[in-house]
Amino acid sequence: MRILVEQTPLPEITADALVVIGYEKNGEALELSGPARAADEATGGWIRETYESGGFKGKLNDTALLHRPAGLGAKRLLLVGGGKAGKFTPAELRWVAGTAVRHLKPKYTPAIALALDGAIAGSDYVRAAVEGAVLGDFEPDKHKTERDPKKSVELFSVAVPAVNGEREAAARFGQIVAESQNFARELAGEPANLLTPLLLADRARQLAREQGLDCEILERDRMQQLGMGALLGVAQGSTEPPALIILRYQPPAQPPSGAHLGLVGKGVTFDSGGISIKPAEGMEKMKYDMSGGAAVLGAMRALAQLKPPIPVTALIPAVENMVSGRAQRPGDIVKTLAGKTVEVLNTDAEGRLILIDALAYARRLGCTHLVDAATLTGAIVIALGYVNVGVFTNDDNLLERLMGSAKAAGEKMWHMPLDDEYKDLLKSAFADLPNIGGRWGGAISAAMFLREFVEDTPWVHLDIAGTAWLEEEKPFLAKGASGVGVRTMVDLAMNWRD
Repeated sequence: MRILVEQTPLPEITADALVVIGYEKNGEALELSGPARAADEATGGWIRETYESGGFKGKLNDTALLHRPAGLGAKRLLLVGGGKAGKFTPAELRWVAGTAVRHLKPKYTPAIALALDGAIAGSDYVRAAVEGAVLGDFEPDKHKTERDPKKSVELFSVAVPAVNGEREAAARFGQIVAESQNFARELAGEPANLLTPLLLADRARQLAREQGLDCEILERDRMQQLGMGALLGVAQGSTEPPALIILRYQPPAQPPSGAHLGLVGKGVTFDSGGISIKPAEGMEKMKYDMSGGAAVLGAMRALAQLKPPIPVTALIPAVENMVSGRAQRPGDIVKTLAGKTVEVLNTDAEGRLILIDALAYARRLGCTHLVDAATLTGAIVIALGYVNVGVFTNDDNLLERLMGSAKAAGEKMWHMPLDDEYKDLLKSAFADLPNIGGRWGGAISAAMFLREFVEDTPWVHLDIAGTAWLEEEKPFLAKGASGVGVRTMVDLAMNWRD
């Protein structure tokens, strides 16, 4: 998709479809402003008539379409609901742009223009509009043999009152970030026979070559030499070898504080549950159990192009968790890279086992601040549903930075508790720690388990189990992998301040 920021009067826009935003009524009054008012006047009151007939209420992501709109150069006019005008933020615009693209692309509209004006034409809004359009254009159908090439958007333009460098830079930023999020979505949606741990490592190498990143892959022998018993214990049940993927970005100058951000992503390319096998229903989706790793790779793809002021190292422990005669058993005890021992009570709690060795290695590599992303627990879905990412931390300052980035990026996250009392959930008579706690507070005990291996390093854990996969298509996003976390991690690195 080509992106353009243009300064063209509304009647002169000649796209296949022109998109304007309409808001909910303020009581009984209908207040049209900016592009919506101009389009209404050009079409002889079509927008007002659509409201009055009840065909459009202005609720977020509502749509109404007019073919051959009189007085306009565009072939179609699409009215998209923005919800309440006073609550319309870049996050809502991101959804509106995605809704417009997904509504129009099946109707053979290769060129779409979105008109913005006034308070919603600033750079933050331009960036969000571009992100929404690029994300909305993504389809998880790469393996389908019959795809209609006409059902694609070739050009998305944002019409603003004046084109300037700030708006053009915002559009470029939004395109890079959204394309990187789509890169993560594509990886997370790949079936396990086409994306094994070593094939994921190959994709990381290719990404590094294309974007100028340093890449290192630790294979089984090197991990055994280092003593990564927790990671290797998970991998031992599969015929597919594991890999620890490491990507590095180095800015031109080191920050005065010596800060070094580490991004760690769970990379289980397929999770059967191991000996503690999962139910058959829904197991086909366990290809997305590497969504955390995919998000970290997507973030690195964007950061390589956007050049943050801080060094960033990404680590993705990649394994398959399979059932076999060699598989890890409940009751096994493994020794971690950090030297602590873990009693494996449940082999389906494998993500935390591969993460602890990766987190410990990130500290060895000099990372001063850590963020990990993982589809870690079903318990977080019980707590927060499919709306918010669960956020855990040992450092309030890093938490404040990350939550600010999440808000700026339009990704919903919720701070969860990690009080010291929760450590009582993790007791073993036979090893330093068990890999699971009891029935209650499962997401918290999982995060507490991870905390034991980051020690005093500032760290945030993102449990994305409820948000990494969309069970149903939304008006603005396709069904499947969401790529959640990419935008927040990019914003965190790009806006790092010592």
